[in-house]
Amino acid sequence: MSQTVKHPTARITRSIKAEEVERNWVVVDAAGQTLGRLASQVAHILRGKHKPYYTPHVDCGDFVIVLNASKIELRGKRAIQKEYFRHTGYPGGGITTSFRDMMEKKPEFAINNAVKGMLPKTRLGRGMIKKLKIYAGEDHPHKAQQPIEHKLSYS
Repeated sequence: MSQTVKHPTARITRSIKAEEVERNWVVVDAAGQTLGRLASQVAHILRGKHKPYYTPHVDCGDFVIVLNASKIELRGKRAIQKEYFRHTGYPGGGITTSFRDMMEKKPEFAINNAVKGMLPKTRLGRGMIKKLKIYAGEDHPHKAQQPIEHKLSYS
């Protein structure tokens, strides 16, 4: 019987458990940001991919607070052309709402919808979206959690 010997410099990839995850609170300012670029970075933080111990089957992301949701932008004609579709459940009950109308009524919906589309469509993804807190203005009730300001970086 031969026994395998590990090389002394061999590194072992460690899979983190749910109990070992450290969650932080992060604040992101959405004023003047493009919707898609903002949503992709927020989804990145919610999934935990910014951490060195990212594990795909464990929710190891942080809580994210998005401020100034009413001040996001879309480039070019996208603000005019973009529409959100929903269905009432009745025959012929399809309803479309333009991006501009949605921003007047519920500015938080646009960011929530974009981020939700970038998360896994599983039980894990449904848990991740609950860690996203979106506010139309500058104020938020999460000051007790001592959130860290996060600057968005586009590469």
